Amino acid sequence: MPESRIHIIGAGLSGLSAAVRLADAGRRVIVYDAAGHAGGRCRSFYDKTLDRVIDNGNHLIMSGNRHALSYLGRIGSKDALTGPATASYPFVDIKSGARWTVRISDGLFPAWVFDPKARVPGTRLIDYLKAAGIAAAREDQTVADVVDTDGPLYRTFWEPLTLAVLNTTPRLGQARLLWSVIRETFALGGGPSRPLVAKKGLGPAFIDPALAHLRSKGAEVLLNRRLRLVTFAGDRVSMLDFPEGTIDIGPRDHVILAVPPSRLKQLIPELDPPDDDASILNVHYRLRAPLSNGALGESPFLGLVSADAQWAFVRDDVVSLTVSASHAIGMDDVPNEKAVADLWRETQVALDIRNEPYEAVRVIRERRATPNQSPAAVAKRLKPETRWRNLVLAGDHTDTGVPATIEGSIRSGDRAAEIIERTAA
Repeated sequence: MPESRIHIIGAGLSGLSAAVRLADAGRRVIVYDAAGHAGGRCRSFYDKTLDRVIDNGNHLIMSGNRHALSYLGRIGSKDALTGPATASYPFVDIKSGARWTVRISDGLFPAWVFDPKARVPGTRLIDYLKAAGIAAAREDQTVADVVDTDGPLYRTFWEPLTLAVLNTTPRLGQARLLWSVIRETFALGGGPSRPLVAKKGLGPAFIDPALAHLRSKGAEVLLNRRLRLVTFAGDRVSMLDFPEGTIDIGPRDHVILAVPPSRLKQLIPELDPPDDDASILNVHYRLRAPLSNGALGESPFLGLVSADAQWAFVRDDVVSLTVSASHAIGMDDVPNEKAVADLWRETQVALDIRNEPYEAVRVIRERRATPNQSPAAVAKRLKPETRWRNLVLAGDHTDTGVPATIEGSIRSGDRAAEIIERTAA
């Protein structure tokens, strides 16, 4: 009997996580990607303008992201992340100049909300008691439907958290999806709530070690291979058509489609995933020298309020500002030159370098950064199983139960691999 093969279309995090799980299980895995690089939206590259290696986008991982950390362990990259020793989140108000750090206490008892020095300034215990209402949110409710939009926590907690996690505003993002993150992190105390970033970049942490691991397991990763057509025969995928030729899908073979929603619609028009039209703006500035004034403390990032950007990430002499949900807050319409000038003024305040110029700048607009995560769009998330018994879907547009983040992407790949293993068994 011929050896069964797993064909994975898409070498982003969803596809790679599925490939790693299946290769570790001894399956023959072949990964295809239309691009000339693996990683999809999660990648690092050399930018000649900055003369530095930068990430395509900025990502914050949390110590409670168990699928992401398990994936890093599988590929031998568990030491690739860094962050503060405790669950500490530094913030600065760009308008007032006020600075504070939210410190989540360890253990299930939320001692930090009783400590004025650990919680958000100007908030009271009652504000956090009100916040518990998000745990009972219905599927059709947005974050703004279930939290106090007039209270002090809204501008300093709910708004930046929603923008960062859901890549949309509290008035548009599904509350239940945001609660899924809180439930697995902040609600469990400081242990699973530590913020982490990739020390040397997303590629060296998540992508390069995965490719090396797959090669060591005998898996193939074929780049510059754009799938043109999926052919079906009854309840099975029977053929994959690439410009380089067609591939017959054997009776014991499986296919995982780990492609973005817009591409999935083109390949299989009857599927209707949520639109992947939520954008993110990232502006990377190269400083004259690495930051040395202690503005970030032990943290590699800083949260911004009263600003267009929500987060500043610093690695060596490059500071990267992230504007999540740029499509929803009007930043997609701001010309690059103005965005660079405005965000640099925010950077100068945030990093306390008001008289310093930058050496070089690079603007990256990710127009299809994430799927829409409104209640209506979340309801359209696809199940990983399809009506074709040898076809499984992966991607953060599938019904993972969590937002479209690194954790969500890896979780979807893990689930796709589990479905195939269960089917094969």
